Amino acid sequence: MKRRNFMKVAIGASAMALFPFTGCAGTSRIPTRAGQLTPGSQAKVFLAGTRKGAPEQDIKLAVRNAAEAATDFSWLSKGDAVFIKPVINSGNPYPATTSPTAIAAMVGILKEKGAGRVIVGDMSGVEYLRFSQTSLSGSTRALMASSGIAKAVQTSGAEMHCFEEGGWNAFYEDLAAAGSNWKHGLMMPNILKEVQHIVLMPRCSRHILAGSSLGLKAAVGYWRHDTRLEYHRDAATLQEKTAEANTVSTLCAKQRLVISAADKLLTTFGPDRGYAFEPDNGLIIASDSVVAHDMVSLAWLLENRRMIPASERDGFIDTSKIVPRLANHVVTSWLGGWGPALASETMRKNSLNTIWDDRVLNHSHEILGGVPVILLESVNSTLPEDLKHRLGTMTTIPA
Repeated sequence: MKRRNFMKVAIGASAMALFPFTGCAGTSRIPTRAGQLTPGSQAKVFLAGTRKGAPEQDIKLAVRNAAEAATDFSWLSKGDAVFIKPVINSGNPYPATTSPTAIAAMVGILKEKGAGRVIVGDMSGVEYLRFSQTSLSGSTRALMASSGIAKAVQTSGAEMHCFEEGGWNAFYEDLAAAGSNWKHGLMMPNILKEVQHIVLMPRCSRHILAGSSLGLKAAVGYWRHDTRLEYHRDAATLQEKTAEANTVSTLCAKQRLVISAADKLLTTFGPDRGYAFEPDNGLIIASDSVVAHDMVSLAWLLENRRMIPASERDGFIDTSKIVPRLANHVVTSWLGGWGPALASETMRKNSLNTIWDDRVLNHSHEILGGVPVILLESVNSTLPEDLKHRLGTMTTIPA
């Protein structure tokens, strides 16, 4: 959401703040706290360093180094179809959306290793695309073009796939693990039935509602708008449902690799606008565990938020607990009208001083086998050892 547009709708909706939007929040689960968490299995996360302003070929090499360290691709048989899931919530360029350079590199790697069809697809955010049984406005394909992703997909020889173009019935129901906060199954795009493998390619970004937009949050892009309506309407557990959405059978069975280009980060506001920061030392982050990936990616986001100029910090909008509540009511109205928006639960944004404040991650630890014991491995000589050490400390459960 554009900041100036958000302020307009927030002012228009500010009268809502006079009313107690409690909805059914009282029936929601108590979020997990970091102190309740226990260590799980070891998980390797591979880091390739990059230099500020590095040429495209250097970024592609770093992506290759990280990907080939994270997996041996033994899961890929000749001719298999692979779906690459980027983040194309808007038409804004990287880091507001996934790096086109990284996507092109990943397509090339997959084709080199024997993949048949390589498909790159998503469905954009509701500010830019409205989708129902009877109507459609906006276009993910157009946003792929304006973000630079379409050119990267086409020149690398992959296919583009935009979920809304198949219509309302081009989705199937997939279920989160038992005991979740979801009241209904999640409506996922049929294209996922046509592929054997999924490679998730998020970016590293702040998010006005969820706190951050990393790998786990990228699942939203799969969903039909009735699923997105439940997600935002039942907002008291939005963070928990984010984690639970990654337990659907399709993702558990087919997702092989999570890899982010994070040589640039969207450090404030989000998900589509904010302060884009390019540190002197960038990262490519890769793992076969989305939870382990996100722990490191969030640590990297927090590390960079501390480095941005004070003049670029969004202050009230970025840190307010009231602004996300109003914003979520507006998003719910876009998805379902003002009836569901007025009846929706209260959105509670968590603080984000350490990765242990993040409710999405904390709940993922609870439902996916504990906190991964992160093993960080450098895959090139560009990664500073002190940076690796800081990230290791930030992703270790505090005593």
